[in-house]
Amino acid sequence: MNIGTLLAAATTEVVVMSSFSQGRSDPISTARLANHVRPGVRYRVLVPDTARVTPVLGALSLSAAVVRTVPHVPSDALVVDGRTAMVPAEHERLAVFRLPAVVTTTLELFEQIWPRAVPLFDSDLPESSELTTRQREVLALLWEGHTDESAAARLQVSVRTVRRTVAEIMARLGARSRFQAGAKAADRGWFDYPQWSMSEFSSAVG
Repeated sequence: MNIGTLLAAATTEVVVMSSFSQGRSDPISTARLANHVRPGVRYRVLVPDTARVTPVLGALSLSAAVVRTVPHVPSDALVVDGRTAMVPAEHERLAVFRLPAVVTTTLELFEQIWPRAVPLFDSDLPESSELTTRQREVLALLWEGHTDESAAARLQVSVRTVRRTVAEIMARLGARSRFQAGAKAADRGWFDYPQWSMSEFSSAVG
């Protein structure tokens, strides 16, 4: 049974965990899931925070699916109607399980993670994986040690605009704090100031 056939048989709920790992961009194919979203079926999807800037999530998030992200997704799995589970197997194949113990364990893992995950809204979706010019300007000024107020003065915008821009950056990165946003941005090479330490950035963005 392939993913398409399994998804076509769904009548109540589909839950997905995708780690975007194992040498492939999407082991359980969230992109394919977007083509099988149907009215009357609930879809919940967990992906890593790093996937928030992945264009492939666009179609999925814009469909009826609810997408959330966490720092780390421990495994890849797809469960349909609480009765059938599909997980990656050897040689890039997928294995289907209907054993209650396997399905229940997979769902329990999903439900443990889901409440802590950060929702991905349509407004969070980037047109590309790059920051906008304004987002880069704000991030650079905060990295230099500017407060929201001084950054606003430098850019000749309101403090509210700066704070909204910071919130946009945090949403795109799936960050739960400004410090975490700085760490994630640094990991992606979005800063031109490598001599700064994360402790200095933490003091700057407070």
